[in-house]
Amino acid sequence: MTMGDHELKLLGMWASPFVLRARLALSFKGLSYEYIEEEIFGNKSALLVKSNPVHKKVPVLIHKDKSICESQIIVEYIDEVFSGTGPSLLPADPYERGVARFWAAYIDDKLFSSFMMMIKGKTSEEKAEGRRQSFAVAKTLEGALKRCSKGKSFFGGDNVGFLDIVLGGFVAWVHTRDILSGSKQFDAGKTPLLAAWERFCALDATKAVKPDVEKLVELSKMRQARDDAAAAAVSQSN
Repeated sequence: MTMGDHELKLLGMWASPFVLRARLALSFKGLSYEYIEEEIFGNKSALLVKSNPVHKKVPVLIHKDKSICESQIIVEYIDEVFSGTGPSLLPADPYERGVARFWAAYIDDKLFSSFMMMIKGKTSEEKAEGRRQSFAVAKTLEGALKRCSKGKSFFGGDNVGFLDIVLGGFVAWVHTRDILSGSKQFDAGKTPLLAAWERFCALDATKAVKPDVEKLVELSKMRQARDDAAAAAVSQSN
């Protein structure tokens, strides 16, 4: 669907899983938009600060000069405002919508925190605990997928839905951690439904916006080297 000039803009950062959610929703809806890459670790643009004055973070969706912040809210907004375009992402049934929102909050709370522990852990023990927690989260999500999919391919059933988009935002980083750790997050032996769910990555709408995993691996190694150097400098100064 072709939108009017500058009707939709997305402020983002290429490696952000939360930005990827917004891009996935726009991609599956077939919506055109202007993507604006932000330098979130340096000087933030005036447009970002103006559009998200509270947190000054991406993603921010700008629709007809009105800004919408926070990735899950953006996905819901896209689905509701452009309800006549592309597939519906949120379930039509109020109870099923509530269930989807519950699991979306679980993903952000548990999966993201375990990932951050793996990445930011100051000791090998902390990193290992993050990995252990991430596998426990995957096991729980396996049950959620079984319940929500009703035996179909995706959380949304036959078609990609809200929860697929929410979890799909993390999938590039899941694959990145798989490479760096040498183990599989969604293991076919332990979580076969999630392993099969990764067919999500082969869909054209996903491939159109999913960041390159090799670039994410390089970014992770660079950040780790930077953090190690900073920690060494602190140790030497003590």
